[in-house]
Amino acid sequence: MGTFGRGSRGLRGGRLLLVAGAALLAAGCGSGSGSGQAAPAASAAVPAASTGTPATAGAEGVLAPPERAGTAFTYNPALAPEGATIKVGVDAHGSSTEVRLDVDGLLPSRGYAAHAHVTPCGPTGDAAGPHFQNQVDPAAAPGKPSTDPAYANPQNEIWLDLRTDGTGAGGARAEVPFTFTDRAPASIVIHEAETTGTAPGQAGSAGARLACITVPFR
Repeated sequence: MGTFGRGSRGLRGGRLLLVAGAALLAAGCGSGSGSGQAAPAASAAVPAASTGTPATAGAEGVLAPPERAGTAFTYNPALAPEGATIKVGVDAHGSSTEVRLDVDGLLPSRGYAAHAHVTPCGPTGDAAGPHFQNQVDPAAAPGKPSTDPAYANPQNEIWLDLRTDGTGAGGARAEVPFTFTDRAPASIVIHEAETTGTAPGQAGSAGARLACITVPFR
């Protein structure tokens, strides 16, 4: 009788332990905290969607004569002084591109025409080639730049005409309805004319090339 009583108490104790263990297991599964099931659920989470941050490019340089220039060239120090700074920013937003041009140290209170060109700067202004056009004018050719307003316009090219303040600082911004895929500009050229021509046969023209900065547009 005494032996049976001791065995009965041991059995009841075992049942209590079993019930307590099952309760702890159920609580762990319900909370998802500290259980073996939680880690796989977290690792299977779907990554956050892209925020759509625009691609960015640009360049900054200090004007120097061609024999000493790295990124930024002056071809006429009287109008584009050595030591002037040029900064270009390029941001793609969906199907459009914003280009910003900031200058400091040019002649004060003066207009300058500026455009994106197809090749990097070089020892002469001609090295930058013609204006970049999204839709290329079929009538244009080497030595014969596009002057047709249907192609030479600020929606098909990148025009950044600006006017400096009394200290020689100024800026311009252009937003164009295209982005760069297989083709892209490679430089910004600052011209002698104070504004870009728009009349038929003169569209896009802006006189001599005063300065140039090589820009990786993509």
